[in-house]
Amino acid sequence: MRSRLVLVLLALLAPLLAVLPTSGSSAAPQGRLTIEVLSNRSDLISGGDALVAVRVPKGVRPGQVRVRLGDRDVTQRFSTRGGRLLGLVTGLDLGRNVLRATAPGARPDRAVVVDHPNGGPLFSGPHSPHYVCQESATDAQCNEPATYDYLYKSTDPATPDLQPYDPADPPADVATTTTDQGVEVPFVVRREQGYQDRDRYTILTLFRPGRAWSAVAPQRQWNHKLLVTHGGGCGASYTPGGPPLADYSGTFEGAPAVTPSYVTALGLGFAVVSTALDNTGHNCSVAMNAESVLMAKERLVERYGLLRYTIGTGCSGGSIAQHTVANAYPGIYQGLITSCSYPDTFTAGAQFADYHLLRLYFEDPSRWGAGVVWSPTQMAQVEGHASHLNAVVADEGLFKAALDPENACPGTTDPVAGDPTTRYDSETNPTGVRCSVLDLLVNQLGRRPESVWTPQEKAAGHGFGGIPFANKGILYGLSQLRAGTITPAQFVDLNAKVGGLDVDSGLIADRTAGDPAAIARAYRTGLIDEANHLDEVAMINHGGPDPGIAHDYAHAFWTQERLQADQGNTDNRVMWFGPTPLIGDVNWANEALTKMDEWLSAVEKDTGSRPLARKIAADRPDDVTDRCVVGEAADACDVEELQVLQTRLSTPRQEAGGPVANDKVACRLEPLDPSGFDFMLVPFTDDQWATLEATFPDGVCDWSQPGRGQGPAQTWLRYDAAGGGVVYGGRNLPAVPAHSAGGLLGPVFAPMLRR
Repeated sequence: MRSRLVLVLLALLAPLLAVLPTSGSSAAPQGRLTIEVLSNRSDLISGGDALVAVRVPKGVRPGQVRVRLGDRDVTQRFSTRGGRLLGLVTGLDLGRNVLRATAPGARPDRAVVVDHPNGGPLFSGPHSPHYVCQESATDAQCNEPATYDYLYKSTDPATPDLQPYDPADPPADVATTTTDQGVEVPFVVRREQGYQDRDRYTILTLFRPGRAWSAVAPQRQWNHKLLVTHGGGCGASYTPGGPPLADYSGTFEGAPAVTPSYVTALGLGFAVVSTALDNTGHNCSVAMNAESVLMAKERLVERYGLLRYTIGTGCSGGSIAQHTVANAYPGIYQGLITSCSYPDTFTAGAQFADYHLLRLYFEDPSRWGAGVVWSPTQMAQVEGHASHLNAVVADEGLFKAALDPENACPGTTDPVAGDPTTRYDSETNPTGVRCSVLDLLVNQLGRRPESVWTPQEKAAGHGFGGIPFANKGILYGLSQLRAGTITPAQFVDLNAKVGGLDVDSGLIADRTAGDPAAIARAYRTGLIDEANHLDEVAMINHGGPDPGIAHDYAHAFWTQERLQADQGNTDNRVMWFGPTPLIGDVNWANEALTKMDEWLSAVEKDTGSRPLARKIAADRPDDVTDRCVVGEAADACDVEELQVLQTRLSTPRQEAGGPVANDKVACRLEPLDPSGFDFMLVPFTDDQWATLEATFPDGVCDWSQPGRGQGPAQTWLRYDAAGGGVVYGGRNLPAVPAHSAGGLLGPVFAPMLRR
């Protein structure tokens, strides 16, 4: 019995005995080596290399550490920097790689690095099979070695743009610059140009020719900050394009005595990055905008060094790219400088689709009913503007180019004059490449269901990109009917005949119903920006009056309305309005850059425990406030009277009773009710009411309800299926792997990447 009790006690004590030190061993636990992948999330690395750090515990000499990539020793790639080993690990295999760090007297560490092709994709999903690479490409992914050349800033104030520089024969008029770190150097810039994600990128930095630069040991004039420039418009392309720099950055390239903001940034010590795919006029996809900037930032970190924070800048489509990427892929930007502002593509797109349909009706008197006559003033009022010109410009310059599948987009050939197998033609080549952005965005929007296929879709064997907006149920001109500026006959005739659009943007008699899945996915993927994830981003928006080219300041207020609805304040955004058309003031892009830098620098120094969103709001400099045409009276900037001067114009949907935020691209319906028209002094005739009932058999818009499919964006979506193929509408990336560290941004901003 006694021996059995001893055995039971020994069994109970065994776990404790196992962890007690044995004779001859140290009682102190071993320190652990820690591998940190710095240049991106460790599961989103591209191009075969990654900047990696190994943290070394106390008591272990860095020279004793060994690092292996699979079976290969890569220790020689590392050097000691700031108490840790830092090195660029090259030769990664596509897919899963395992890094191991070991040292005597330390617990080892292991990290998995997933490498993607330099030609992409990372998360944007399967590439379009049709793509025409540049002639110098070395493979079907459009890869080719990077090239380097030099530029300089002249001392001549009449030439504010950068000029070609030959290190072997330096010009005599090279300016000098002193960075914000107090480093004085000749204003000479190295330009790196290369290809990623099947398209071009550019990296610019102040550079001392003949001197070394690596991520481990950068040249000292770099301040580890980044400016990303963007282009304008919204389009589709199937061949590489040019990275935008000064274009659409809020200044005018080549304007006398006005230095482009990217040149100002370089002089302060910033690096400047631009990619062709961050230009929405070339590529109107938020996923590919984000992917290309992230890949370029990875390249920058791996070749130039660690980043503190990133600021975006851009006008029109450049504002769309910033807003939507920051909302759908938080962490890529920390500051946004927007001008000629729009919140996104498809809420403006729904507005412009309405313009297109209204123009087809208004500008063709043969469609008007007997006794119905429309004046230009009445047309503009229904459209929400003082002039019909805005609708014309928006339609001709923006809507038609973006939504016409037969548009002559780059990388396709005219099926009549050229290769008949390339570009789509609804009659002669229904299987060709469609140049509508809806088809460029097919991974995000999905394909139309077979139940609604057109003959062209049946010939192609698949649905085209889904339509992410609708005008079903909209009572166009309701405000004008209420105000008595149009007659009941005009109101009824317009709504009965305005019609809708088919998948080829052709006029149809029925209203556009939209594709329900595509509408919901437009919100889910962030193509429609509800500003649900913008609280950790600092924003300066500057603009001016719109002379009638579809960039009225109302679009900047749309973002303001959505921020207010989501977070209850707009403390992380300021609005500047000035007299210069579209941009407010030719100097504001440069001033906004320096003020944004000051703002983010203050946040960077705020090491307190409060959340980052609160730091962004609290650390805004006192002199970074709203501005408007009444000088320093910032408090007056939001009053209704001033908004008239600021061209806070309306839209057809807003005039139909829709919200001022204009964020409902497809309304929910309620029955058509005669009591809704009790305001009319002269009621509808029986025939007119019968026409309205026939026009709206399913009801009219109930703007008090959320829109169909309306909801917040999901962050960090990927569009590839686990087993290959596409996931329409995307799936969430997993949590950021534990070995991913903050090489893309400093420690205060690092939580942005761990949402």
